[in-house]
Amino acid sequence: MPILTGAHDVEWVDPDDVPRPIVAFGAAMDDVGGFELDPHHHRKGQILLVQRGALSCEVEGGLWIVPPRSAIWIPGGARHSIRATGALEGYNAFVDPDVGTPLPTTCCAVSVTPLLRELLTRAAHLPFLYEEGGGNSRLVAVFLDELAAAPVEDLHLPMPADPRLRRIVDEMLAAPAERGSLEIWAARAGVSERTLMRLISRETGMTFGRWRQQLGVVLAVKWLAAGASIQQVAGDLGYESVPSFVTMFRKALGTSPGRYMAERHSG
Repeated sequence: MPILTGAHDVEWVDPDDVPRPIVAFGAAMDDVGGFELDPHHHRKGQILLVQRGALSCEVEGGLWIVPPRSAIWIPGGARHSIRATGALEGYNAFVDPDVGTPLPTTCCAVSVTPLLRELLTRAAHLPFLYEEGGGNSRLVAVFLDELAAAPVEDLHLPMPADPRLRRIVDEMLAAPAERGSLEIWAARAGVSERTLMRLISRETGMTFGRWRQQLGVVLAVKWLAAGASIQQVAGDLGYESVPSFVTMFRKALGTSPGRYMAERHSG
């Protein structure tokens, strides 16, 4: 189907009601405003590929950030919410769970190869009820194989379920520049430092320091994708200097913020 350029371009069709292995479409909007989809789920799996802008998606205990040239895979039945602001361009496909291709059973962020991007672009131009067999079916089969082989990226922030932890997580998300100590955050949660460390480890699999660093990484990627400068992001995350932020980013993702974003805007 054609690329959507506005929320009212087409009447929404429930992908679960379309009797095809995949249902795909594209979107290119200069300003989606404060776009948000409340928690929901569908039988079919979903891949969201971002070309321009960035998405954030919370899926059953985790927060994923999807920068340009990346995608998120959401397995069928997983309850999730989606948020985006500003310009957004990308592609979306719903995949029937009975396709027979061994796709991931848990949510994950994936790096998008040029071939996967081109296949999804082609699929998005098919009508919802495309004719099966021949070239269309071969296109879908290769797309599914490429999706199954896509490398996974570490842009995932485990989200705790414990209400005491969620309270301080919400505070951190609202004010990420606040560099409070473990003692301060434990007091805000109403627990001892030892209890806070134990709860964080149990619910996220990370130490408190590692979890807070990962929060900084996913927020940095989101803001950089939206056009913020490295200096602005470093300040918004509470770093006293840009080099200290760049060092953290490089340790987490293996490259500098500038190179990371340049790679996502090339090709």
